[in-house]
Amino acid sequence: MPGENAFKVEGVVVEVMPNRTCWVELANGHRVRMFATRKARAALAALSAGDRVRMQMSPYDLSEGRLILES
Repeated sequence: MPGENAFKVEGVVVEVMPNRTCWVELANGHRVRMFATRKARAALAALSAGDRVRMQMSPYDLSEGRLILES
């Protein structure tokens, strides 16, 4: 089942890239690449540097995460 071991983290957007990704700095100082699923791409387009975001990360790849929409 996908997402079974995933965990959620919060961070601050540092830079928005033109290829529908952005760099996010976590509370511990690490920078990770964040991407958005097809449903969340509109929310990603509205982000700018300094915005706080929540994302889901896999314990197997700690270099990137997926944007979580607040509902």
